[in-house]
Amino acid sequence: MRPLDITLVGGTGFVGSALAARLAALGHRLRLPTRDPRAARHLSVLPNAERVRVDVHDPVALRDVVAGSDVVINLVGILNEKGSSGQGFTHAHAELTRKAIAACIESGVPRYLHMSALGADENGPSHYLRSKGVAERQVRAAPSSLDWTIFRPSVIFGRGDSLLNRFAALLALSGGILPLARAQARFAPVWVEDVVSAFLLALRGGTTSRESFDLCGPKVMTLADLVRLTGALAGTGAHIIPLPDAIGRAQAFVMDFVPGKPFSTDNYRSLTVDNVCRDNGFDRLGITPTSLATIAPTYLNRRSR
Repeated sequence: MRPLDITLVGGTGFVGSALAARLAALGHRLRLPTRDPRAARHLSVLPNAERVRVDVHDPVALRDVVAGSDVVINLVGILNEKGSSGQGFTHAHAELTRKAIAACIESGVPRYLHMSALGADENGPSHYLRSKGVAERQVRAAPSSLDWTIFRPSVIFGRGDSLLNRFAALLALSGGILPLARAQARFAPVWVEDVVSAFLLALRGGTTSRESFDLCGPKVMTLADLVRLTGALAGTGAHIIPLPDAIGRAQAFVMDFVPGKPFSTDNYRSLTVDNVCRDNGFDRLGITPTSLATIAPTYLNRRSR
């Protein structure tokens, strides 16, 4: 099959970097729009990958940068915003998705792949989940000229993730003791390379055309389970103090004002919804997901050493 011209919006982040590497290895031509090309320096070694300085929130600039693409992939997502109004989430998720779809239609791009999140719901408990739900509705409402696929993964792990590595850093700072809100929240952690494989299978449509896929790893774990595993692998241990919901909400409120927001009220609200699959899309895609216990030791053990 001929190589594709692919524009990867959000291609400099954790998932984007892994996807860009696999796409380049397969010979596809990549366009990586970014406000700061220095943020994509680690991708400069990839063959056929062009870094383009552009503000993707500018509709005209976005239309121009996707022009000529066979596929546009939108991976943009944030876990927290400045303030607490929800405007940051709406801007990053819903408004950018609307602009990306319009840019594809105006430029004649035939295929659009969208990264959402498990639990995305316009009526969800958090700004994060609601804005992701709005974005999904906009994708599904696209005209027939734009073929699309939506992926909804549970929490994603892998080398360089912000999940286990963040817990490892917190445990190192706290001497292995961690007061934990929503310790009983459930996840089905999914390996970044499995998520990438799902995107690769969907590049040309086929059975993935106009479909959504929830993506979950093979094992359901609580938040406490994740922290304990992280502590064991990183060498810090993990003594978890589960917080009652009232205290957990108070902890989140205080963290709203900590630089970098390691935890927030919106995060807390997202954790009130279990992040697990009823129907695992990997089964429909023919992908056998890899367990966290197989991959995490390959990078957390190194962190410990």
